[in-house]
Amino acid sequence: MAEQIHAGHRARLKERFRREGLSGFSQHEVLELLLTYAIPQRDVNPLAHALITRFGSLGGVLEASESELEQVPGVGPNAATLLTLMPPLLSYYQRSGMGERPVICNLAQARQYCGALFFGAHEERFYVVCMDKSARVIHTELLHRGTIDEVAVYPRPVVEIALRHHAHAVLLAHNHPGGIGEPSQDDYTTTRAIVAALRPVGVGVVDHLIFCGGEVHSMTQHSECDMCPPEEFSYFVRSRSVPGTRGALREENGDGLMTLRPEDL
Repeated sequence: MAEQIHAGHRARLKERFRREGLSGFSQHEVLELLLTYAIPQRDVNPLAHALITRFGSLGGVLEASESELEQVPGVGPNAATLLTLMPPLLSYYQRSGMGERPVICNLAQARQYCGALFFGAHEERFYVVCMDKSARVIHTELLHRGTIDEVAVYPRPVVEIALRHHAHAVLLAHNHPGGIGEPSQDDYTTTRAIVAALRPVGVGVVDHLIFCGGEVHSMTQHSECDMCPPEEFSYFVRSRSVPGTRGALREENGDGLMTLRPEDL
């Protein structure tokens, strides 16, 4: 009898979603709906409540690690895998809307593409986005992930990634989940070292973006194009001599693509 009641509840929950979407669902009901696909033939309502209580919110549950989730009684490997899959799945979905090989030629496009990479991230991550001569993305790689306030990045792996994928230029991006959006001195030092390491192999760095909450700091924009609103800011050359507050941070390469210079960072 209990199994029939649970089965009926599951069916009603799924039918409600098909009719209404998730707009009328509470956090624990959304979680319960997800859990029905990982835990068959069991009432998962108490487990959904227990997870929300343990991690504080639906977002907290989805951002927890598999090991943290499996510490909650009733959560097995299947349920933990399904829940931890959600943030990277949503990130992939957001990026897929830009196409398989999107063109990133301005800050607005860079924010959209790279912002999706940090969806649900609660530790610091550093990405290298490889681009061809047309500013088209050819490869994106998570170079490092660290604690909530630090991540170690060295130039050599960046050079290896760029050469392996025949990049003409790279876009760097990392996040500050536990701090402020302004670059630290280490951020400038790291960027300068990467630019210097890539220059001898003919690979440029178009920008280094730092994400913090809903804000993003562009090293290129803040160093040279303070007068340009983000939607108009372009990584392609419109003029060789653009006045700026910190000197000419970028130089034009042979294909009209602006790249950072290490001596001016």
